[in-house]
Formats: sequence, C-alpha cells, structure tokens
Amino acid sequence: MGTGYLIINARYADQAAPVTGADVKITDDSGSVLFEEITDQSGSSKAYPLPAPDKEHTLDQSYDKPAYSVYNVQVSARGYVTSNIIGVQVVDTQTSILPVDMRISPREDSVAAVESRYIPPIALISGNARNQSGPSPLLRLYDEVFIPDYITVHLGTPANASARNLKIRFIDYIKNVASSEIYSTWPYNSLVANIHVIITFAINRVYTEWYRSRGYIFDITNSTAFDMAYREGGPIFLTISDIVDNIFNTYAHRAGFKNPLFTSFCNGSTVLCAGLSQWGTVSLANQGLSPLQILRRYYPSDVELTSTYNIHGISSTYPGYSLRLGSQGDDVLKMQNYLNRIGQNYPLIPQIINPSGFFDEQTQAAVKAFQRVFNMSQDGIIGPSTWNKISYIYVAIKRLAELDSEGEQGRPGLNPPTTVISQGSRGQLVSELQFMLNYISNYYPAIPLISQDGIFGENTRKSVVEFQKSFGLDPDGIVGVLTWRKLYEVFSDIEKNAPSTNIGDAIGIKRPISDSRPCRYCRCCCCNCFPMRCRF
Repeated sequence: MGTGYLIINARYADQAAPVTGADVKITDDSGSVLFEEITDQSGSSKAYPLPAPDKEHTLDQSYDKPAYSVYNVQVSARGYVTSNIIGVQVVDTQTSILPVDMRISPREDSVAAVESRYIPPIALISGNARNQSGPSPLLRLYDEVFIPDYITVHLGTPANASARNLKIRFIDYIKNVASSEIYSTWPYNSLVANIHVIITFAINRVYTEWYRSRGYIFDITNSTAFDMAYREGGPIFLTISDIVDNIFNTYAHRAGFKNPLFTSFCNGSTVLCAGLSQWGTVSLANQGLSPLQILRRYYPSDVELTSTYNIHGISSTYPGYSLRLGSQGDDVLKMQNYLNRIGQNYPLIPQIINPSGFFDEQTQAAVKAFQRVFNMSQDGIIGPSTWNKISYIYVAIKRLAELDSEGEQGRPGLNPPTTVISQGSRGQLVSELQFMLNYISNYYPAIPLISQDGIFGENTRKSVVEFQKSFGLDPDGIVGVLTWRKLYEVFSDIEKNAPSTNIGDAIGIKRPISDSRPCRYCRCCCCNCFPMRCRF
C-alpha cells in the first residue's frame, strides 16, 4: 500500500473568486472521517495524504482492478449548496486536485441544500468500444484552427435529449478527460502522446462542427461509445495538469493539411481499434520513443504536431517569449496589472506596488504565488502556460465584476414582468433577460453566455431552454410568467448570497464607520466583516 495526495479547491463563477473558510470533510467508504478542516483565502485545502494501492498496479496492463483508492469529499459553506462528491480517486505517489465549483444556495444563509455527485471509474478499465467514425466531408470547416474558450459537453449519448449540457473551459475539459482516461503514473512521453490525441480529438469535434451541424447544441459528449470520458466534478492529477498547461494548444494533423486529424483511440487491452492503443503507448515510451514517434506508430507516418496561438477567451495573445526577472516593457506591465486585479480576489497573491513594466523581485513573488494558488509549477516565469492562465482568470474576474456592477444596462427591476417574450422579440425586456441569463451563467455553467443586444435570437432561445432545464421548468424557450419569476428568484438568491466583487472588499479595505451598512452576507457591521465575505 502506498500514499497519494488530495487537494480540494473550492471556488465559484469559473474560478473568478475563492470560497474561503469552507468546511472540507474527507471520509472513507465506511463513513469514518479522515480529515476535517477549512479552506484558506484561496479556497484551497492542504494536500491530504491518503492510502492508495501500490503504483506498480497502474503500470500493469493485466491488472484488471482499479489501481486507486476512492474517498468521499464534502464541502460546505454558509450561503452555498453543500457539495457531496462520492468516489474521488487517489493514486499512489500522485497529487490530485479536486475542483469544487460551489453554487449559491437558493436559500439565504443556508447550507441545508446538498448536491451529491458520483465520480465513475476511470475509462481505461471500462473498455468501451468507441464509435470510430470520422468527420464527413460535407461538414462545415472553420477557416482557421483555433482553441475555443469553452467547449459544451453533453452528459450522455447524443440521442439522450434529457441529459444536461455543461459549458466548460477548454483547458479544464482536457485535464478532466486525460485524468479520466489514463493513469497519471505512466511514462512522460506516453502521457504527452495520449494528451495530444485527446486535444486533437476535441478540436476536431469543434472544427468540423460534428454535432452542431446535425442540429445539436453541444460540441461533444461524455459517452465513451461516441467520444471521450468526461467526469463532472472529477479529480485532476497534477502531473497531467502540468502537461496540459504547456501543450493544450498543440494538435496533430497530416502534412499539407491544417485540419486536426480524427484521432481515434481505445485502451488496447480489452478493446482493440484502428487508432491509438492507450496501453500500447506505455511500452513504446519505455522503448524511448518520443510522443510524435508514438503517434506515427498508430496514425499516418506524415502526422505532424502544430501549435496555434489563436486562442479564444484570453485578453491578449502570448508575445512569443517568456517574461522573467529583468524583463521589461508593455507585456510586463500588462501582466503586473492583471496580477494585481486577480490578487484582489485571491489575497494570497501579493500586490505589486507601483507597476512599472519592469519585472522585479516583487513581480516574481506575485507570479510564484499565482502559480501556487492555481496549482502550477512555481518557477516565477511567465511562459505560455502561465500567461494564458493569468489571462483566463483575469477575464473571468473582469466579466463577473462587470455583471455585478450596479449600473449595468439591462439590470432587472423590482418585480418580474408579466409580458411573454420569445424568439423574434426585441427591446428592453429582452436586454433584461439577456443580462440575467449571463449573470446566472457565471454560477450555473449549463447556461451559455449570449450577446446582450436586445434581440431574442436563436442563441438567446437556447440559453432560455438551458435555464428552464436547470430549474425544472418546461424547456419551451418561451419566457412567460413562470420563467420570469424563476429568473428573478435565482438572480435575487445569487445577489443575496454571492461574495462581493467589490475591489475594496476583496483586498480587505474597511469602510469608515460613518459609511457602514449591514453586510448582506453576515448581517453585521461591515467594518467588522471577514473581508472576502462582506457585501455592501
């Protein structure tokens, strides 16, 4: 028996802010409590050591049992729905991160609501035969290959219309799939080859609009009979996370063709296929083959790997060179300002006093703290992976702060409207609807973001449908009295219970007593509130 490690990250609104002081409880199958503590100012727990089967089992193709231990994790905090995650895997010698996306409780100051989630076994063991059909030549192709900001995952087979759709940041989706498909203990080149295949498979689905061209409103499914394993709320192994951070924008294609290859694969043990064998990559890596050489054993010999910096959802493109101690210029200044804004929500990241565009020791300390908070290698250098992560988090924080602004156009009034609106409607009510859907979307990822243009088009209708599905309404895409009431109810609950995005609150600045008002979170005098929870 060996030892693995588990870290819990409790955050909300697409990592825009942490849930500090959340109660974390880890239990075994018998219900015995192994650890019980609270999260720090970044919403993170310590690394808990937990027993796990010996690592050697994860390298043995003939071992047909799960080569990991499973534990149950409960995360609760005042004002949030309690998350109860069952079957969290821990692997010997490995550190896994359990991302817990906390949802605002529908009842103010209540932790009574509980949301349970079961993490299924790793897909490598199930050995399902995947649908190996590639893209049809009739499908629409984008002009350029790009990395999407988000990918929409259907939690079921394509024909299962009742299954939920989740909007997931692309890089987090890849980390989850890789952690759900293979063992993180495999040789480095084997892991890289498998992750290239997973990335390319996902980009191919988006690039060819494999599902959307057929009328579906998602990009990919989590059914291994058709696509790849995605386990909602599943753990992400740190070894895999580090690799994905560095290669998530690199995909496989044939020489002379820009479109991503359809990279079919199977476990190569209980199921054989014409594509890559997951277990086969282990022996090839042990023979000294590089990731590209491994891919060429399973796909055409002219397969190449190409990186694209056409990445959606980041505020600015990586400049092509690393920023480090002694660097200077506008790119350094931009990162300093981004880090300062992120640090307002994540106070363990120190503020850079008087950002000047010069990468000094103060900046290096902030970068290392950022990397530590977001489970990255702590080298203090802003390379492509750190640049993109800083940009992603900054955009998430900025979007949430803008939606939380009191002066935002389209903010709802005091009472729900009684006017019915549907596709084709225009005007202020549509703008109000779009604002509320976008605001709620930050906390309920099944609801897609839309443009706030005052026009009730197809995208707005789809967003309404997903909202209705999420809250038990008839998903007809029409906003009538019941849908208006539920929109107002959910919006109001979030406003009452969500921690503030106010900058002063976030960095702990106290308002003078003469300006103090009851805190929406704890109902106390604001100047005495815990700063990350106080809301004016």
